[in-house]
Amino acid sequence: MDDKAYTYIVECADGTLYTGWTTDIEKRIETHNEGKGAKYTRSRLPVRLVYYEIHGNRSEAMKREAAIKKLSRKDKLKLIHTL
Repeated sequence: MDDKAYTYIVECADGTLYTGWTTDIEKRIETHNEGKGAKYTRSRLPVRLVYYEIHGNRSEAMKREAAIKKLSRKDKLKLIHTL
């Protein structure tokens, strides 16, 4: 079984950033853009993937998501531009 998980940041159509985690990044972005993703992104479509990290399991991805969410917008933009 593949335990790989991702922490990701998408940029919404209004320029805001949303951070989440998933085990299937392509499907998750598609789900966001179908309006079936997070409540936050539903009214800010379309979203564009701007950053992601690969983790060994869901727990690591969820912990990283929580850490990223605590960052300021400025720090999130710095993180995005490290790619």
